[in-house]
Amino acid sequence: MTSIATRKAQLQARLDELKSRLAEIEDSLDDTPSSDAEDRASEREEDEVLESLGNTGIREIQMIEAALVRIEDGSYGDCAKCGDPISEARLDLLPYTPMCQNCAK
Repeated sequence: MTSIATRKAQLQARLDELKSRLAEIEDSLDDTPSSDAEDRASEREEDEVLESLGNTGIREIQMIEAALVRIEDGSYGDCAKCGDPISEARLDLLPYTPMCQNCAK
């Protein structure tokens, strides 16, 4: 069984990684656009992909931050919907999940 301290460290490390990547994405989106029309079209496509990745990252950051709050208030590992314990296997895959597998369906 993974300790709460280990889970907290894993979540914090992932949070730091995501925030760093998000900063890189924001920097890339802020780059000055090319003066060439074809390059601008390509840059727009790349920007759309980066924005999508950024939005996904933001959602994961929010979930991790919520999991860290649950660790602090002692409710981490318990399903937010039914109150049953979340399986260790599920927490191994999704350490920020607020719900057990049954309630997440």
